[in-house]
Amino acid sequence: MKISAILTGATGMVGEGVLHECLQHESVEQVLIINRKPSGVTHPKLKEIIHQDFYDLSVIEDQLRGYNTCFFCLGVSSVGISAEEYYQLTYVLTMKFAKILWDNNPEMTFCYISGAGTDSSEKGRMGWARVKGKTESDLMKMPFKSVYAFRPGILKPTVGLKNTLPYYKYFGWLYPIIKLLFPNGGSSLKELGLAMINAAAKGYNKNIIEVKDILALARG
Repeated sequence: MKISAILTGATGMVGEGVLHECLQHESVEQVLIINRKPSGVTHPKLKEIIHQDFYDLSVIEDQLRGYNTCFFCLGVSSVGISAEEYYQLTYVLTMKFAKILWDNNPEMTFCYISGAGTDSSEKGRMGWARVKGKTESDLMKMPFKSVYAFRPGILKPTVGLKNTLPYYKYFGWLYPIIKLLFPNGGSSLKELGLAMINAAAKGYNKNIIEVKDILALARG
């Protein structure tokens, strides 16, 4: 399947990395990115919309039609914000965004960046993990063509990209050691991007995509 994708989070580390792979991949025909600030990226496949309020997409809704994939890479850390704010930014925003996309593209595949340690039971001790688990679960109840929740672990940054988080830059040398000790403890950002593209283009036999699945999907 040829991919026409809407991508969020392109000004963050994960979104930028996934976008980088999309723009190079032969299966991806076009990408629409929606940002609050310009990404600074230009490419023949790429279209960008600057939009501030992700809770209300009505102003740009007519520009969201005709796409068959969403790579939802928008997310925040729970560190330093209240539980309610994290819930709003993680669950409420994602579900509102997904509802608008489904209304306009009912045959869409929705690929959601979640995280290792997400709590599918929604009953665990970690608040962020419960919220991520609820977001995954409720996305999968929506009548998209397919929904995949990706749970990356430690990520090896893609060289040359500008939105790499500082601690990844300083501790990147640890990645080979982590991989040696814990082969399924992480992946490269390139592998994550390829895994998302391949899941959208070819499908996969699981909806919850752990690191070992990311590695398998990245190989095609």
